[in-house]
Amino acid sequence: MKKILLSLGAAFLLAAGAQAQTSWGVKAGLNFPKITSSGNGESESSGTSTNFHVTGYASIPAATNFAIQPGVSLQGKGGKADVLGADVTTNLMYLEVPVNAVYYIPTGYTGSVFVGAGPYAGLGLSGKVKGGDESMDIEFGSNADEMKRFDWGFNFLLGYKLNNGFLINGGYGLGLGNLSNVDGITSNNRVFSVGVGYEF
Repeated sequence: MKKILLSLGAAFLLAAGAQAQTSWGVKAGLNFPKITSSGNGESESSGTSTNFHVTGYASIPAATNFAIQPGVSLQGKGGKADVLGADVTTNLMYLEVPVNAVYYIPTGYTGSVFVGAGPYAGLGLSGKVKGGDESMDIEFGSNADEMKRFDWGFNFLLGYKLNNGFLINGGYGLGLGNLSNVDGITSNNRVFSVGVGYEF
């Protein structure tokens, strides 16, 4: 799955360079991530923390009011938990390659509502757990006390794009890759996001 998604993203990025009508865009905003875990017949979710995202993408017309949008993104994820009365925050930073299919619904002369969805593949760049005055780096690897570096899942988008290129959007990232190396335990990223952008 990792090789398939990365190859798909690379193929779309190469195709973008050959499309005369391809437009380019940037988006940035806030993420509100959490981590869900399940195992031994139980499930739980961390609290929501605050992080950020920055994305550059190509918008390749595929049909009327329909586009394929591959991109490259920095995504801040993680979560927050109450441990013995103290807030403990987990911050994770990923480099992701999303490939979204986006449909535009014109709303007259001002712009278009858009909806979209698509897969993403991500690699963990860094991680840190912080509580009070203490912090600890998260290590990526295959040991039980480390976190898996590779993540993957699906994005869902909703927003409004003005005819001048300015856009506002919200999204949800459904992480399907298991972050845990502990047998019987599954942990996944979940991310709500809001932001603004510009397409030119």
